[in-house]
Amino acid sequence: MAKIAVFDSGLGSLSIIQEMQKTFKSEIIYFADSQNFPYGKKSQAQLQRIMNKSIALLEKFSPDFIVVASNTPSLMLNLSTKRIFDVKPPLKQAKKLTESKQIGILATESAIKSKGLSKYIEKNVSKSFKIFKINGSNLVELVESGKFLTHKKYCKQIIKKELQLLNQNSIDVVTLSSTHLPFLRKYLEKEFPKIQFIDPGSIVTKKILSKLKNNQSKRNSLKIFTTGNTKKFQAKLSKIGIKNKVNFLPF
Repeated sequence: MAKIAVFDSGLGSLSIIQEMQKTFKSEIIYFADSQNFPYGKKSQAQLQRIMNKSIALLEKFSPDFIVVASNTPSLMLNLSTKRIFDVKPPLKQAKKLTESKQIGILATESAIKSKGLSKYIEKNVSKSFKIFKINGSNLVELVESGKFLTHKKYCKQIIKKELQLLNQNSIDVVTLSSTHLPFLRKYLEKEFPKIQFIDPGSIVTKKILSKLKNNQSKRNSLKIFTTGNTKKFQAKLSKIGIKNKVNFLPF
């Protein structure tokens, strides 16, 4: 029976969890570290401490694999091992899709300012492509606050304001490089119909599937933990149709 722990600072993990549940069956431990939200405004030293503690906490559940479902620490720290999967911008796919050779990376403030992202781009993209780093921290907040469900007109205004850069250039592919951002995909596609938005969730899922082999479970199960207020987090999840009990996990 496959057991996979997935975590980040809030709702973001769900975009990857939903992709995983569509692709294979497993027991999932979902850890929402709401106490440390947002990762996108933390320093490298703060993130390292949070990651070490979170991974140690999750090891107590004896998972087969751990998914760091956040681009920010994945880019700023070296976390990937045989058992730990991280999430980085899917530049390989973006290069195949772009016609203009202009690609946007929509990520948190910390991620776009990090040396890790600069090195990652340098390693994976030739100078024939132009890469735009776009701060999406305010968009992440729209998801974590639940406003993407309740304040649709406001969300459209913020997206239009924050992503003016997309109208000023020939960017035709954008990577959704925060796991919160796929929840805004319908808004983004409506506002920018000529741009292709790539969700890295399916790429991570395929990597995990290749490791699972015949170790799939008979059915999907989901256990949810948070370091924050369980009732508030339960209310957020209920709005997107998740009724599972939320348990408190002290950090």
